[in-house]
Amino acid sequence: MLQVSVVRKRPGFSLEATFAAPTPGVIALFGRSGSGKTTLVNIISGLSAPDAGDIRLDEDVLTDVPVERRRIGYVFQDARLFPHLNVAGNLRYGEKRARAAPQVIGFDEVVTLLGLTQFLQRRPRELSGGERQRVALGRALLSQPRLLLLDEPLASLDLARREEVLPYLEALRDHLAIPMVYVSHQFDEVLRLATHVVLLEAGRVLAQGPLNEVSLRPELQSIVGPDLVGAVLEGVVTRLDSDNGSADLAVGRGTLQVSLRDVPVGSRVRLQLLARDVILATQPVQGLSVRNALASTVTAISNDDYGAVLVRLDVGGETVLARITQNALQALNLRPGDAVWTLVKAVSTRGHAFRLASGS
Repeated sequence: MLQVSVVRKRPGFSLEATFAAPTPGVIALFGRSGSGKTTLVNIISGLSAPDAGDIRLDEDVLTDVPVERRRIGYVFQDARLFPHLNVAGNLRYGEKRARAAPQVIGFDEVVTLLGLTQFLQRRPRELSGGERQRVALGRALLSQPRLLLLDEPLASLDLARREEVLPYLEALRDHLAIPMVYVSHQFDEVLRLATHVVLLEAGRVLAQGPLNEVSLRPELQSIVGPDLVGAVLEGVVTRLDSDNGSADLAVGRGTLQVSLRDVPVGSRVRLQLLARDVILATQPVQGLSVRNALASTVTAISNDDYGAVLVRLDVGGETVLARITQNALQALNLRPGDAVWTLVKAVSTRGHAFRLASGS
C-alpha cells in the first residue's frame, strides 16, 4: 500500500493531497497541467520536502528518509541519459546506484523486457526519442527500486513514438511486482496503464479509486470533457473473428462484440465505452447495423455540465453511461428503474479496447 498525505505551500500554489492505493500496480496521477502532479511526485521521490504530512510504502515511513536511501526509481519527461556512455553503460549506471539493494530484476531481463538488445552499443544520439525513454526505464529498473516514478515519460514524444513505448510500460505493469506512480494529463495513457487513479485539480485530490470506478465519477468529466466520458469495463474474449477484426467479450452477465484483432480466446481485455457512443431504446430494435443490443436497467439520471444528460445503466451487472440530449430524455420518458435496450456499435470501441495480462 502506498499512502500519501502531504501539504506543501508556496506563493501562488498550494498542494494538499491525501490518497491511499494498493500495490503493486500502476497508480496514475491524472489532471490538467498545473494541477500539482509533478510537485506531488517530487515529494514522493524526496526531491522536494513537504511542509507537513508523511509518505508510507507498506510498513515503512519514507518522509524523513534521504532521497538516496528511498530506493525509488525516477523516469523524467526527457530521458537524461549520459551522452558519453552507450546504452549498456547507461544501464550499468543504474546497477551501480543499486549498491547493496536486494535484486528485483537483472540486466539481461531488463534488456529483454524493453527490447534493447540491438541498441546496447549505440550512443543516446543514435536513438529515437522512444528508444531513449526505454533506456531510461531500464536504467531506473536496474537501480532495484521498490517504487518506480514516471513523470509524463511520453510527453515529449510524438504519437508514433508514444505508441512504440506504451506496450513496454504495459509489460512492466504485467510482469513486475514493482509499484509505479505514473503522472499524465493524457487519459488514453491512464486507460491503458492504470490500476488505480488519483484525480488532481488545483493541488487537491478530487477523487481516487480503481480505474473502473473513477471512470464513472463526475469529477473526471470536469477534467476530460464530455467526449471522453465513458465506463471502463473488463471482460474475457470468448470468440475471435480475425477476418473481420472483431471479438466477443464476456462482460458481466452479457456479451459485447468489439473491434479487436490478434487477441487469443481467453484473454482479458479492458474496454472503454464512450457515453457519446451509447444509444438507448425503450423497445427491441431490428434492421440496424448496430452489433450490440443489451437488455439494461436505468439506475440514475443526472445533468452534465454541457447541456446534456448522463444516464447510468445496469448492463448485466456492469455499469455503463449514455450521454443523451434533454429532448431525448423527455421523448423516451426515462426514469430510474426503467428497462431499456443499450445499443453500442462495435466500431465505436476501436482504439478503446486493450489487452490485459492474465493476472491483471
